[in-house]
Amino acid sequence: MKLSHFKFELPEGLLAKYPSEQRDEARLMVLDRKTEKIEHKLFKDLVNYFDEDDVMVFNNTKVFPARLYGNKEKTGARIEVFLLRELNAESRLWDVLVDPARKIRIGNKLFFGDNDDLVAEVIDNTTSRGRTLRFLYDGSYEAFRKKLKELGETPLPKYIDRDVEPIDDERYQTIYAKHEGAVAAPTAGLHFSKHLLKRLEIKGVKLEEITLHVGLGTFQPVEVEDLSKHKMDSEEITIPENAAKVINNAIDNKKRVCAIGTTVMRTLESSVSADHHLKTFSGWTNKFIFPPYDFSIADAMVTNFHTPKSTLMMMTAAFAGHDFLKEAYAEAIKEKYNFYSYGDAMLII
Repeated sequence: MKLSHFKFELPEGLLAKYPSEQRDEARLMVLDRKTEKIEHKLFKDLVNYFDEDDVMVFNNTKVFPARLYGNKEKTGARIEVFLLRELNAESRLWDVLVDPARKIRIGNKLFFGDNDDLVAEVIDNTTSRGRTLRFLYDGSYEAFRKKLKELGETPLPKYIDRDVEPIDDERYQTIYAKHEGAVAAPTAGLHFSKHLLKRLEIKGVKLEEITLHVGLGTFQPVEVEDLSKHKMDSEEITIPENAAKVINNAIDNKKRVCAIGTTVMRTLESSVSADHHLKTFSGWTNKFIFPPYDFSIADAMVTNFHTPKSTLMMMTAAFAGHDFLKEAYAEAIKEKYNFYSYGDAMLII
Protein backbone atom coordinates (compact mmCIF):
# COMPACT_ATOMS: atom_id res chain seq x y z
CA MET A 1 0.00 0.00 0.00
CA LYS A 2 1.22 3.42 -0.98
CA LEU A 3 0.36 6.89 0.30
CA SER A 4 -1.23 7.75 -3.06
CA HIS A 5 -3.83 4.98 -2.54
CA PHE A 6 -5.47 7.20 0.12
CA LYS A 7 -5.99 10.34 -1.89
CA PHE A 8 -9.45 11.76 -2.57
CA GLU A 9 -10.95 15.16 -3.28
CA LEU A 10 -13.50 16.45 -0.76
CA PRO A 11 -15.98 19.05 -2.04
CA GLU A 12 -15.67 22.11 0.19
CA GLY A 13 -19.22 22.11 1.59
CA LEU A 14 -18.81 18.62 3.10
CA LEU A 15 -16.24 19.61 5.73
CA ALA A 16 -18.32 19.86 8.91
CA LYS A 17 -17.63 23.13 10.72
CA TYR A 18 -20.24 22.45 13.41
CA PRO A 19 -21.55 19.29 15.07
CA SER A 20 -25.03 17.88 14.31
CA GLU A 21 -27.82 19.46 16.34
CA GLN A 22 -28.27 16.35 18.50
CA ARG A 23 -25.27 14.09 19.14
CA ASP A 24 -27.00 10.86 18.13
CA GLU A 25 -28.76 12.30 15.09
CA ALA A 26 -25.69 12.54 12.91
CA ARG A 27 -25.90 10.25 9.89
CA LEU A 28 -24.52 6.71 10.05
CA MET A 29 -23.29 4.75 7.05
CA VAL A 30 -23.24 1.00 7.73
CA LEU A 31 -20.67 -1.09 5.87
CA ASP A 32 -21.10 -4.87 5.84
CA ARG A 33 -17.72 -6.41 5.03
CA LYS A 34 -19.15 -9.84 4.10
CA THR A 35 -21.77 -8.67 1.62
CA GLU A 36 -20.08 -5.34 0.73
CA LYS A 37 -23.50 -3.69 1.12
CA ILE A 38 -23.87 -0.11 2.29
CA GLU A 39 -26.86 1.18 4.31
CA HIS A 40 -27.77 4.75 5.25
CA LYS A 41 -29.06 5.25 8.81
CA LEU A 42 -28.99 7.70 11.70
CA PHE A 43 -26.43 7.27 14.48
CA LYS A 44 -29.09 6.33 17.04
CA ASP A 45 -29.92 3.27 14.86
CA LEU A 46 -26.58 1.82 16.01
CA VAL A 47 -28.43 0.02 18.81
CA ASN A 48 -30.11 -2.26 16.22
CA TYR A 49 -26.81 -3.85 15.19
CA PHE A 50 -25.87 -5.16 18.64
CA ASP A 51 -27.20 -7.87 20.96
CA GLU A 52 -26.99 -8.84 24.59
CA ASP A 53 -23.41 -9.49 25.80
CA ASP A 54 -21.83 -7.81 22.79
CA VAL A 55 -19.16 -5.33 23.97
CA MET A 56 -18.55 -1.73 22.96
CA VAL A 57 -15.19 -0.26 23.91
CA PHE A 58 -14.90 3.50 24.48
CA ASN A 59 -11.92 5.83 24.91
CA ASN A 60 -12.53 7.87 28.09
CA THR A 61 -9.73 10.39 27.54
CA LYS A 62 -10.64 14.03 28.16
CA VAL A 63 -9.56 16.92 25.95
CA PHE A 64 -7.83 19.77 27.75
CA PRO A 65 -7.76 23.37 26.44
CA ALA A 66 -4.40 22.92 24.74
CA ARG A 67 -4.21 26.00 22.51
CA LEU A 68 -2.78 29.19 24.05
CA TYR A 69 -1.99 32.56 22.49
CA GLY A 70 0.94 34.54 23.83
CA ASN A 71 3.18 37.45 22.91
CA LYS A 72 6.91 37.36 22.36
CA GLU A 73 9.03 39.59 24.60
CA LYS A 74 10.33 42.81 23.05
CA THR A 75 8.54 42.44 19.67
CA GLY A 76 5.08 41.57 21.07
CA ALA A 77 4.54 39.20 18.12
CA ARG A 78 1.47 36.98 18.60
CA ILE A 79 2.53 33.33 18.98
CA GLU A 80 0.27 30.29 19.11
CA VAL A 81 1.43 27.63 21.57
CA PHE A 82 -0.13 24.19 21.35
CA LEU A 83 0.49 22.10 24.48
CA LEU A 84 1.36 18.54 23.53
CA ARG A 85 2.42 16.86 26.75
CA GLU A 86 3.72 17.60 30.19
CA LEU A 87 7.33 16.46 30.55
CA ASN A 88 7.93 17.33 34.19
CA ALA A 89 5.22 18.57 36.56
CA GLU A 90 7.65 19.90 39.16
CA SER A 91 9.71 21.93 36.69
CA ARG A 92 6.62 23.00 34.68
CA LEU A 93 8.22 21.60 31.52
CA TRP A 94 6.05 21.02 28.44
CA ASP A 95 6.47 19.74 24.92
CA VAL A 96 4.72 22.24 22.65
CA LEU A 97 4.24 23.25 19.02
CA VAL A 98 4.69 26.92 18.20
CA ASP A 99 3.38 28.89 15.25
CA PRO A 100 5.02 30.74 13.56
CA ALA A 101 7.95 28.50 14.47
CA ARG A 102 10.60 30.54 12.66
CA LYS A 103 10.20 33.43 15.13
CA ILE A 104 10.96 31.40 18.25
CA ARG A 105 14.49 30.70 19.49
CA ILE A 106 15.96 29.13 22.63
CA GLY A 107 15.98 31.75 25.40
CA ASN A 108 12.93 33.66 24.10
CA LYS A 109 10.26 34.50 26.64
CA LEU A 110 6.53 34.35 25.91
CA PHE A 111 3.86 36.20 27.89
CA PHE A 112 0.27 34.95 28.24
CA GLY A 113 -2.90 36.64 29.50
CA ASP A 114 -3.94 40.31 29.61
CA ASN A 115 -1.72 40.99 32.60
CA ASP A 116 1.09 38.65 31.58
CA ASP A 117 -0.33 36.19 34.13
CA LEU A 118 1.93 33.47 32.86
CA VAL A 119 5.44 33.57 31.41
CA ALA A 120 7.25 30.77 29.60
CA GLU A 121 10.84 30.44 28.47
CA VAL A 122 11.93 28.38 25.45
CA ILE A 123 14.64 26.00 26.63
CA ASP A 124 14.98 23.52 23.77
CA ASN A 125 14.20 22.98 20.09
CA THR A 126 12.85 19.44 19.84
CA THR A 127 11.68 19.41 16.20
CA SER A 128 11.33 21.96 13.42
CA ARG A 129 7.94 23.07 14.80
CA GLY A 130 8.26 21.71 18.33
CA ARG A 131 9.85 23.31 21.38
CA THR A 132 10.25 22.61 25.07
CA LEU A 133 8.88 25.39 27.26
CA ARG A 134 9.45 26.01 30.96
CA PHE A 135 6.55 27.91 32.50
CA LEU A 136 7.68 30.37 35.16
CA TYR A 137 4.98 30.32 37.78
CA ASP A 138 5.31 30.84 41.52
CA GLY A 139 2.03 29.35 42.74
CA SER A 140 1.17 25.72 43.50
CA TYR A 141 0.94 23.08 40.78
CA GLU A 142 -2.89 23.10 41.10
CA ALA A 143 -2.97 26.89 40.66
CA PHE A 144 -0.65 26.59 37.63
CA ARG A 145 -2.90 23.99 35.95
CA LYS A 146 -5.94 26.14 36.69
CA LYS A 147 -4.20 29.10 35.05
CA LEU A 148 -3.39 27.00 31.94
CA LYS A 149 -7.07 26.03 31.72
CA GLU A 150 -8.18 29.65 32.06
CA LEU A 151 -5.86 30.85 29.32
CA GLY A 152 -6.27 27.87 26.97
CA GLU A 153 -9.00 27.24 24.44
CA THR A 154 -10.59 24.09 23.03
CA PRO A 155 -8.11 22.73 20.47
CA LEU A 156 -10.37 22.47 17.42
CA PRO A 157 -8.49 21.06 14.41
CA LYS A 158 -7.08 23.76 12.13
CA TYR A 159 -9.22 22.66 9.18
CA ILE A 160 -12.34 23.82 11.11
CA ASP A 161 -11.66 27.34 9.94
CA ARG A 162 -13.55 29.46 12.47
CA ASP A 163 -13.16 30.85 15.98
CA VAL A 164 -13.82 28.58 18.93
CA GLU A 165 -17.36 29.10 20.25
CA PRO A 166 -19.03 28.17 23.57
CA ILE A 167 -20.69 25.14 21.88
CA ASP A 168 -17.22 23.63 21.31
CA ASP A 169 -16.42 23.37 25.04
CA GLU A 170 -19.23 20.85 25.35
CA ARG A 171 -19.43 19.23 21.93
CA TYR A 172 -15.70 18.69 21.28
CA GLN A 173 -15.74 16.32 24.26
CA THR A 174 -17.40 12.93 24.69
CA ILE A 175 -20.08 12.72 27.39
CA TYR A 176 -18.06 9.97 29.13
CA ALA A 177 -14.69 11.81 29.14
CA LYS A 178 -12.89 11.22 32.46
CA HIS A 179 -9.08 11.28 32.29
CA GLU A 180 -7.62 14.57 31.08
CA GLY A 181 -4.72 14.29 28.67
CA ALA A 182 -5.87 14.50 25.03
CA VAL A 183 -5.15 17.37 22.63
CA ALA A 184 -7.85 16.15 20.25
CA ALA A 185 -11.17 14.42 20.81
CA PRO A 186 -11.71 10.74 20.00
CA THR A 187 -14.32 11.86 17.48
CA ALA A 188 -16.30 8.62 16.93
CA GLY A 189 -17.41 8.94 20.55
CA LEU A 190 -18.82 12.44 20.07
CA HIS A 191 -22.02 10.90 18.63
CA PHE A 192 -23.05 9.10 21.82
CA SER A 193 -25.81 10.70 23.90
CA LYS A 194 -26.88 9.65 27.40
CA HIS A 195 -30.10 8.34 25.91
CA LEU A 196 -28.29 6.14 23.36
CA LEU A 197 -25.93 4.72 26.03
CA LYS A 198 -28.98 3.91 28.17
CA ARG A 199 -30.68 2.12 25.25
CA LEU A 200 -27.54 0.04 24.66
CA GLU A 201 -27.39 -0.86 28.36
CA ILE A 202 -31.07 -1.89 28.42
CA LYS A 203 -30.38 -4.14 25.43
CA GLY A 204 -27.63 -5.85 27.43
CA VAL A 205 -24.65 -4.47 25.49
CA LYS A 206 -21.61 -4.23 27.76
CA LEU A 207 -19.90 -0.81 27.74
CA GLU A 208 -16.20 -0.91 28.61
CA GLU A 209 -13.59 1.85 28.74
CA ILE A 210 -9.91 2.11 27.89
CA THR A 211 -7.78 5.27 27.69
CA LEU A 212 -5.63 6.63 24.88
CA HIS A 213 -4.53 10.24 25.29
CA VAL A 214 -4.74 11.52 21.74
CA GLY A 215 -1.59 13.41 20.76
CA LEU A 216 -0.85 15.27 17.56
CA GLY A 217 0.87 12.12 16.24
CA THR A 218 -2.58 10.91 15.24
CA PHE A 219 -2.79 13.83 12.79
CA GLN A 220 0.85 13.98 11.78
CA PRO A 221 0.95 13.97 7.97
CA VAL A 222 2.42 10.89 6.31
CA GLU A 223 5.24 12.17 4.13
CA VAL A 224 6.59 8.91 2.70
CA GLU A 225 5.05 7.05 -0.24
CA ASP A 226 6.09 3.71 1.29
CA LEU A 227 3.84 3.41 4.36
CA SER A 228 6.15 0.94 6.11
CA LYS A 229 8.62 3.82 6.55
CA HIS A 230 6.20 6.11 8.46
CA LYS A 231 6.82 6.41 12.21
CA MET A 232 3.92 7.21 14.53
CA ASP A 233 4.42 9.44 17.58
CA SER A 234 3.88 7.58 20.85
CA GLU A 235 0.64 8.06 22.78
CA GLU A 236 -0.13 6.98 26.33
CA ILE A 237 -2.63 4.13 26.79
CA THR A 238 -4.26 2.22 29.64
CA ILE A 239 -6.20 -1.05 29.40
CA PRO A 240 -7.76 -1.84 32.79
CA GLU A 241 -8.01 -5.41 34.06
CA ASN A 242 -11.79 -5.48 34.11
CA ALA A 243 -12.11 -4.25 30.52
CA ALA A 244 -9.66 -6.92 29.32
CA LYS A 245 -11.65 -9.59 31.19
CA VAL A 246 -15.02 -8.58 29.72
CA ILE A 247 -13.58 -8.27 26.18
CA ASN A 248 -11.83 -11.67 26.38
CA ASN A 249 -15.02 -13.24 27.65
CA ALA A 250 -16.88 -11.85 24.61
CA ILE A 251 -14.20 -13.23 22.27
CA ASP A 252 -14.50 -16.68 23.90
CA ASN A 253 -18.30 -16.60 23.59
CA LYS A 254 -18.23 -15.43 19.95
CA LYS A 255 -19.87 -12.12 20.84
CA ARG A 256 -19.26 -8.94 18.89
CA VAL A 257 -16.53 -6.58 20.13
CA CYS A 258 -16.90 -3.07 18.70
CA ALA A 259 -14.13 -0.46 18.88
CA ILE A 260 -15.58 3.05 19.15
CA GLY A 261 -13.03 4.91 17.06
CA THR A 262 -9.55 4.44 15.68
CA THR A 263 -7.97 5.32 19.05
CA VAL A 264 -9.73 2.36 20.69
CA MET A 265 -8.74 0.06 17.83
CA ARG A 266 -5.08 1.11 18.13
CA THR A 267 -5.13 0.59 21.88
CA LEU A 268 -6.66 -2.89 21.63
CA GLU A 269 -4.21 -3.96 18.92
CA SER A 270 -1.26 -2.68 20.98
CA SER A 271 -1.63 -5.33 23.67
CA VAL A 272 -2.53 -8.71 22.17
CA SER A 273 -1.50 -12.08 23.58
CA ALA A 274 -0.23 -14.99 21.45
CA ASP A 275 -3.72 -16.55 21.51
CA HIS A 276 -5.38 -13.33 20.25
CA HIS A 277 -6.75 -12.11 23.54
CA LEU A 278 -6.38 -8.70 25.16
CA LYS A 279 -3.75 -8.10 27.83
CA THR A 280 -3.94 -5.50 30.61
CA PHE A 281 -1.48 -2.71 29.85
CA SER A 282 -0.37 0.73 30.95
CA GLY A 283 2.30 2.54 28.94
CA TRP A 284 2.87 3.92 25.45
CA THR A 285 2.02 2.82 21.93
CA ASN A 286 3.33 3.94 18.55
CA LYS A 287 1.47 1.25 16.60
CA PHE A 288 0.69 2.18 13.01
CA ILE A 289 -1.99 0.06 11.33
CA PHE A 290 -2.36 0.08 7.56
CA PRO A 291 -3.46 -2.53 4.98
CA PRO A 292 -2.99 -5.45 4.91
CA TYR A 293 -3.43 -6.15 8.63
CA ASP A 294 -5.06 -8.97 10.64
CA PHE A 295 -7.08 -7.62 13.56
CA SER A 296 -7.11 -9.72 16.72
CA ILE A 297 -9.65 -8.20 19.11
CA ALA A 298 -12.50 -6.10 17.63
CA ASP A 299 -14.73 -7.37 14.82
CA ALA A 300 -16.75 -4.15 14.45
CA MET A 301 -15.79 -0.50 14.47
CA VAL A 302 -17.40 2.94 14.59
CA THR A 303 -15.42 5.77 13.04
CA ASN A 304 -15.84 9.14 11.31
CA PHE A 305 -14.94 10.02 7.71
CA HIS A 306 -11.26 10.97 7.78
CA THR A 307 -8.95 13.34 5.95
CA PRO A 308 -7.19 12.13 2.77
CA LYS A 309 -3.84 10.35 3.27
CA SER A 310 -4.31 10.25 7.06
CA THR A 311 -3.20 7.37 9.31
CA LEU A 312 -6.85 7.23 10.50
CA MET A 313 -8.11 6.55 6.99
CA MET A 314 -5.37 3.93 6.53
CA MET A 315 -6.41 2.05 9.66
CA THR A 316 -10.07 2.17 8.61
CA ALA A 317 -9.07 0.80 5.19
CA ALA A 318 -7.17 -2.04 6.87
CA PHE A 319 -10.37 -2.97 8.71
CA ALA A 320 -12.99 -2.42 5.98
CA GLY A 321 -10.85 -3.38 2.99
CA HIS A 322 -9.20 -0.66 0.91
CA ASP A 323 -11.42 -0.88 -2.17
CA PHE A 324 -14.64 -1.16 -0.16
CA LEU A 325 -13.67 1.89 1.91
CA LYS A 326 -12.89 3.94 -1.22
CA GLU A 327 -16.30 2.96 -2.60
CA ALA A 328 -17.94 4.00 0.70
CA TYR A 329 -16.15 7.38 0.67
CA ALA A 330 -17.29 7.97 -2.93
CA GLU A 331 -20.86 7.11 -1.86
CA ALA A 332 -20.56 9.44 1.17
CA ILE A 333 -19.52 12.32 -1.10
CA LYS A 334 -22.39 11.56 -3.51
CA GLU A 335 -24.89 11.41 -0.60
CA LYS A 336 -23.42 14.58 0.95
CA TYR A 337 -22.31 13.11 4.28
CA ASN A 338 -20.40 15.47 6.58
CA PHE A 339 -16.68 14.70 6.93
CA TYR A 340 -13.97 14.97 9.63
CA SER A 341 -14.12 15.63 13.37
CA TYR A 342 -17.61 17.14 13.58
CA GLY A 343 -18.91 15.03 10.70
CA ASP A 344 -21.04 11.91 10.33
CA ALA A 345 -20.00 8.36 11.21
CA MET A 346 -19.71 4.88 9.79
CA LEU A 347 -20.24 1.49 11.40
CA ILE A 348 -18.15 -1.30 9.88
CA ILE A 349 -19.35 -4.82 10.69
